[in-house]
Amino acid sequence: MIEHFLICPTCQAKNRVPGERLQQTPQCGKCKESLLPPQPLTLDGPKLDRLLANETLPLVLDFWAPWCGPCQSMAPVFTAAAGEVSGRLRLAKLDTEAHQAAASRFGIRSIPTLVAFKQGKEIARQSGALSAGQLRQWLQSLPV
Repeated sequence: MIEHFLICPTCQAKNRVPGERLQQTPQCGKCKESLLPPQPLTLDGPKLDRLLANETLPLVLDFWAPWCGPCQSMAPVFTAAAGEVSGRLRLAKLDTEAHQAAASRFGIRSIPTLVAFKQGKEIARQSGALSAGQLRQWLQSLPV
C-alpha cells in the first residue's frame, strides 16, 4: 500500500494519507479541512519550502504576477485543471511580485512559468500561457 504525506493548506499540519484515499476528499487530522481542495493553493516562500520538503504528491507550481496579462488569461484554466487532477497532482500558485526571493531561487525569468516537482526535485518546466488543452496535455505528460 502506497502512503502519501500531505501538508494541510489551512493549518500546515503534516498528514499521512493512504494512496487509495486520495480520491476520497481526505481531511486534515488536526483542523478537519480538506487536504486536497479543488482549487490551486496560494503559496509564499516558507509554505513552498514546507511542501517541497514534506509532500510526496507531485506539485505543479504556477509562477505568476498580478500585472501579467498572459498570467491573468491562464488563471481560470489553471484553476479548472486543479479540480481535474486532484489526488494525482497538487496545483499551486506563487505571486512572483510578492515573493521575489522564491521566484529568483528557481530562476524564473518569464511569467507565467509552470514548474513541476516530484519529491522536492524539479522534473519539468513550461513557460508561457497555455490553453486548457495544452495545459491538460502538459500535465498528462509529466513523469509522475
